[in-house]
Amino acid sequence: MNYETIGIVGAGQMGTGIAQVCAAAGLTVVLSDVDESALERGRERLSAGYDSLVSKQKMTAGDVAEAMARVKATSHSAALGTCDVVIEAATENVGIKHQILRELDRIAKPGAIIATNTSSVSITRLAATLADPSRFVGMHFFNPVPAMALVEVIRGMQTSDATFETTVALAERLGKSAIQVKNAPGFVVNRILVPMINEAVFALQEGLASADEIDAGMRLGARHPMGPLALADLIGLDTVLAIMEVIQREMGDTKYRPASLLKEMVDAGYLGRKTKRGFYSY
Repeated sequence: MNYETIGIVGAGQMGTGIAQVCAAAGLTVVLSDVDESALERGRERLSAGYDSLVSKQKMTAGDVAEAMARVKATSHSAALGTCDVVIEAATENVGIKHQILRELDRIAKPGAIIATNTSSVSITRLAATLADPSRFVGMHFFNPVPAMALVEVIRGMQTSDATFETTVALAERLGKSAIQVKNAPGFVVNRILVPMINEAVFALQEGLASADEIDAGMRLGARHPMGPLALADLIGLDTVLAIMEVIQREMGDTKYRPASLLKEMVDAGYLGRKTKRGFYSY
């Protein structure tokens, strides 16, 4: 399949990051969000991301101008009807995703691939929302998208070979390494990573060590580039909790229960870097 125009639903951190790498790879991008203020923040985030690459001499000012010109930010979802691939990058809420996918099913042109950037929700379940579920696939980027090399490409039960292979090729065109993953709760990376983060929260909750000491232990003892609690702050504690809840519900195993401290911090609005307070203050 030929793909030159990529639609992205959601102008948050993930959606904007995906837009940045797509435009830098020479693709036309339609960045859609119902919230005009989110679009404005997305434009600012996009510009800042490119400026950072210029400062590191990874792009020129001319490259940035060309990439920015390839991005159309809009609150009118009908613009997504021109896209060859549309990537849903909205919040990790199944109801919201179903609503978006029903709209995309109506808007997207025949033959267009519809992908989701979900970090944990069943691809098979989401695909069932569409009239043609064979064109649906998981395309899970990692945060921050411009810096992280990995994309999980997840096949639902209904995903066609052509859809899957085209999505792998798109990831590679973006300069990413794609791993091919079967549909399962948390897929591969979050199935391993998020329970580890949750266990670090249990260790803090039980007073085994301070947040600094837990993170230092994993950095120095396991050679992790970032401690699990600092990483949770970067991901967003609400996102970590949502993933744990999905894994626990789908696996039906109490070993995946979220730590009560994690729930309490989310209830308090201490979500990490995006709220300036999580396990650390920012």
